[in-house]
Amino acid sequence: MKKPKPDKPYPDFPLSWHPAGTWCKKIKGKLCYFGADADAALRKYLDERDDRQAGRTPRRKAGELTLRELANAFLTSKALKRDAGELSPATWRDYYDTCGELLAFFGKDRSVLDLATDDFEKLRAKWAKTQGPHALATSVQKVRTLCKYAYDTSMIERPIRFGPAFCKPSRKSMRQARHAAGPRMIEAADVRRLIDAASTPLRAMILLGINCGFGQTDCATLPQSAIDFVGGWVDFPRPKTAIMRRCPLWPETALSVQAAIAARPTPNDVADAGLCFITKYGKRWVRAHVHPIKGATAVDSINLEFNKLLVALELKRPGVAFYALRHVHRTITDAARDPVAANHVMGHVDASMGAQYRERLDDSRLQAVADFVRAWLWPEAVAPTVLPLAGAAG
Repeated sequence: MKKPKPDKPYPDFPLSWHPAGTWCKKIKGKLCYFGADADAALRKYLDERDDRQAGRTPRRKAGELTLRELANAFLTSKALKRDAGELSPATWRDYYDTCGELLAFFGKDRSVLDLATDDFEKLRAKWAKTQGPHALATSVQKVRTLCKYAYDTSMIERPIRFGPAFCKPSRKSMRQARHAAGPRMIEAADVRRLIDAASTPLRAMILLGINCGFGQTDCATLPQSAIDFVGGWVDFPRPKTAIMRRCPLWPETALSVQAAIAARPTPNDVADAGLCFITKYGKRWVRAHVHPIKGATAVDSINLEFNKLLVALELKRPGVAFYALRHVHRTITDAARDPVAANHVMGHVDASMGAQYRERLDDSRLQAVADFVRAWLWPEAVAPTVLPLAGAAG
């Protein structure tokens, strides 16, 4: 005997009664059933609606960890490290974006334990259509890190199985992509053009990039106390790894940094008072912009200004940005044939057995590396006698 057709609880109730004795709704051309109890059916419909409209099969089981719950816990944990200075804002933002993509693809309320190897294979295939090998490798690793966090913190009872297809691109693919992008090299004549055309602070940072292999974060966090202007040396550990490095400063570099310090605005934050470089807005050149919901996002004003300069001088091409100066520095120092000294200036880890016994490195070797790069940049025929300084910029 068929159940009598009940009235809708209210006129705008989104479900319809089916003669089989259940509330239902047609979604994407398919009739979906949600049960006989109106309140429970509505809750189930609202829980499954996004998945069904996106063409996904809702698979959440009561009491199981959902992707949304895992993402929130994971990002909160990473935010604590970010706020403690153990994780960069850019890396945290990458985690945030990856979690967002994961939730959009699988559904916010998808059970974590329900994810299977075919799910990860489809996710990787989607990413492979829009991401290059290096970005794809990063995305895959971040998903693996997220799922490992769930198991390591006992949020799930067993590790997630990704399957053999959910892997980073091969080294061959990575090499092919790098070859296709072209070398991240800027030749000496073009480096000189960039130096001559740059504003006072950017000129100093370009010189630090080519003289010492500094990247954007290195320049943005460089304290004045790390520089011996009398002796012409900078002793400053890499912010990324805390590996100590020491580098002799060319006269042109020291002069430009002093000019940038003299022209810099007053910083907004007293904690930045000792830095060499401050933007015209009183902020760090590389900093975190804090959003009330999305958290901290990295702002890289050095790269922005450097890219503008590249475009203005018609030097812009794929793969070439401020960090390319670090590539240029290492490329040239390799020709100096002292890899130990080159590693020390760059702040690279030396994993050799010799490094375990080496207690110090003679400054003359570091000076020889710096002189070699300077001779490449300014051959005797074009070496500057006095480096002209541009007006202060913001």
